[in-house]
Amino acid sequence: MASLLQPDRVLYLVSGEKKIRSPLSQLYFCRYCSELRSLECVSHEVDSHYCPSCLENMPSAEAKLKKNRCANCFDCPCCMHTLSTRATNIPAPLADDPAKTTMKKAYYLACGFCRWTSRDVGMADKSVASGGWQEPDNPHSLRISKLIEYYQQLAQREKVERDRKKLARRRAYMPLAFSQHTIHVVEKYGLGTRLQRQRSGAPISSISGLSLKENEDQKEIKIEPAQALEEVEPLPEDYYTRPINLPEVTTLRQRLLQPDFQPICASQLYPRHKHLLIKRSLRCRKCEHNLSKPEFNPTSIKFKIQLVAVNYIPEVRIMSIPNLRYMKESQVLLTLTNPVENLTHVTLLPCEEGDQDDQSTAKVVLSPKELVLAGKDAAAEYDELAEPQDFQDDPDIVAFRKSNKIGFFIKVTPQQEEGEVTVSFKLRHDFRNLATPIRPMEEGEQGTEAVWLVHHVELSLGPLAA
Repeated sequence: MASLLQPDRVLYLVSGEKKIRSPLSQLYFCRYCSELRSLECVSHEVDSHYCPSCLENMPSAEAKLKKNRCANCFDCPCCMHTLSTRATNIPAPLADDPAKTTMKKAYYLACGFCRWTSRDVGMADKSVASGGWQEPDNPHSLRISKLIEYYQQLAQREKVERDRKKLARRRAYMPLAFSQHTIHVVEKYGLGTRLQRQRSGAPISSISGLSLKENEDQKEIKIEPAQALEEVEPLPEDYYTRPINLPEVTTLRQRLLQPDFQPICASQLYPRHKHLLIKRSLRCRKCEHNLSKPEFNPTSIKFKIQLVAVNYIPEVRIMSIPNLRYMKESQVLLTLTNPVENLTHVTLLPCEEGDQDDQSTAKVVLSPKELVLAGKDAAAEYDELAEPQDFQDDPDIVAFRKSNKIGFFIKVTPQQEEGEVTVSFKLRHDFRNLATPIRPMEEGEQGTEAVWLVHHVELSLGPLAA
């Protein structure tokens, strides 16, 4: 189970700009390039945003407007679990006779894990289950919004300046004077509008668009620079002497999750809107084909495209490891599983001398014969009448065979007196790409031609025996 419970024991090398070693269960296989791909060598594309609690789906523009937060779901400010809406009955005076009271429904937020409620911070109950809850106002919100507007205007001004410089370099080839016919063509086909900087409320003029001049009616935003204080507020006199009540003091994580307030006391913790999650697609950077594409609906966990490597590449696992000793040959039992439905031929090759990818600390003796793996058949173990295939295996090399899985031996001799024992070898196998378009078969041809692939595999066999 080296690829499930101990994924770092068997690593496959992904060739690319930088060498990446990763378990096969965390890799993808591009059927068009016939190469392994890791998460670091593919393009990540955001498909949709959704709330993990209510599963509300929203486009990217709306998610950006809401600051990637859900408007209806909240996280507990203490333990970060999802808050639920609780209902209770409270006495309320009658409108006709204030002296009399009646029971009225009231709703509040509560955490089912740490028992935190919105009543702990003095938030008023709501008469409806879904509605706008009280949120604290940031005292610096006006300053922050003004700074954002100022830097947006500054970036727009720099963009116009770059466009003006580009136009000035091309102006040597443009006529210096515009005739009435030229102005008519510019106004008819909107060339001035294309060249003019997009700005709401600005008058459109062909000549002003070609010259990219600033309009004088635009109001420039001015901000006052922040002033540093020479003196800060002194600490209370009993700050170092009074005992600390830990339940009333917030942790560092609780403060960082609310950077706009950074509450010090637990009584200042307010619920936070739940952060949105995304569904993303993975695309091969070499051929630009999708390796993984999920369904658009947030309630669906299926994938339209999911080219994980364990469905195409033979998987090596460690079954048993004997006591490894320095300069003594030991026999290690490995398993090899065929994930495809076709018959697969596998050859184990040693790494060449001077190979930079070879980081082995032991000498390995591999099987000189070709290993043949049966195709994957999900119904084979339930079919009692199925006759087993005779592959004429060598008992010194193949320990057992079951369906599309075999166990085989390799001989390992550690070359270092201490440290982890690492073994490297090449895995060569044939692969039939059934996804590519198949041309009309001629007489004598049988299906798609096989492509031979070679993968670098590293095994971590653990430390030497004492």
